[in-house]
Amino acid sequence: MLLSSCRVQSSQIAFLARNLSTSGILQEHHKCKLLVVGGGAGGCSVAAKASNKLGAGKVIVLEPADKHYYQPMFTLIGGGIKKLEDSFRPMKEVLPALATWLQDSAAKFDPETNTVLTKGGNKIEYEYLLVAVGLQLNYDQIPGLVEALSIPNGKVCSNYSPKYVDRTFVALKNFRSGNALFTFPNSPVKCPGAPQKVLYIAEHYLRKSKKRKNANLFYNTSLPVLFGVKHYADALWKIVKKRNINVNLRTNLVEVKPSTDEAVFENLDNPTERFTVNYEFLHVTPPMGAPDVLKACKSLVNEVGFVDVNKDTLQHQRYGNVFAIGDCSSSPNSKTAASVAAQSQVVYKNLMAVMDGKSPNRVFDGYASCPLVTGYNTCVLAEFDYSLTPLETFPVDQSKERFSMYLMKKDFMPALYWHLLLNGLWNGPGLMRKLMHMRL
Repeated sequence: MLLSSCRVQSSQIAFLARNLSTSGILQEHHKCKLLVVGGGAGGCSVAAKASNKLGAGKVIVLEPADKHYYQPMFTLIGGGIKKLEDSFRPMKEVLPALATWLQDSAAKFDPETNTVLTKGGNKIEYEYLLVAVGLQLNYDQIPGLVEALSIPNGKVCSNYSPKYVDRTFVALKNFRSGNALFTFPNSPVKCPGAPQKVLYIAEHYLRKSKKRKNANLFYNTSLPVLFGVKHYADALWKIVKKRNINVNLRTNLVEVKPSTDEAVFENLDNPTERFTVNYEFLHVTPPMGAPDVLKACKSLVNEVGFVDVNKDTLQHQRYGNVFAIGDCSSSPNSKTAASVAAQSQVVYKNLMAVMDGKSPNRVFDGYASCPLVTGYNTCVLAEFDYSLTPLETFPVDQSKERFSMYLMKKDFMPALYWHLLLNGLWNGPGLMRKLMHMRL
């Protein structure tokens, strides 16, 4: 009888263990010197630097995706210049070999106890934390948009997601005549120049395909300016006027009606004022924001959900063992891959200083770069800092459209990203800028 009872208890324990494992209550307890949450450009770059310094088994990268996308290429994919398969690598190939990859995502941050709980039920205990989870795309915040994006060969597209980016060139090819609308949402966005890049490429495509005379192009942006840096905005205004593109400032998309091909906009200076426009082509930049898992940890973030860091050191304002990099950070720089490159060395050096018991002394100047592709063979290379002052690398006026900058965007930057940035070997063009502007 006793033996039978023991067998029953053993069976129940085994069943409970299996159930716990599959239900995500608690599977494993991990410990590490540095936990990097997010395997995008920032997380991957700093993990590479840190694991080379700290050695094998000291760094854990928490990342659920099995593909790593080079997101700046999405603009070119939408214009038919590149293919979606050109834009990604298997995650296991880009994450540093000396780091441990946990293919899971964060479910709860607890900086008070130096732990992160994962959706798969794992608990990770860290000594130092780097948050690199990027921005969340909120397509569902615009009524009718997700439905419109699900229509095969539809008129609505968006370059911002690998799920939708192939729709853009299809919609361009299908366009015959009517209104072509392009939007910029009333929210933070990754690469604020990208909503304009698709506009300029589309306009050039319509000219090349002899359909431009039948198209009315509208750029409806929530911003009060065409571009945040006046030096480049002045040049872009000349481009839109030359190409007869209508720009509506302080205009925000609030609804899409796919059954009637209508888009509803609000006037942000008078929110009660709304107007409806028929479209034959609609490119939507979705509202974006901090990921929900970050917003849920009030002690880690500011009032709008971004990791609350010192803008100079990128160290957390409250927790000295926590840093953030990239789009999820509260630093007020433009959210671009180029910013991540410049931030990566600052974060790494400051992390190492804190680990050594020193104060972080590396300073991020807010550097951002936005290669504004203006067609199939031209590009304006915008570079600037926190103060929105141009911080140009080359000894030429970069506000001018140039074929050389287009080639750099199309061919040079992807190679730099895959082979240098993700391996922790590229920290932005600061040194190159100094060399090119040296006075003899």
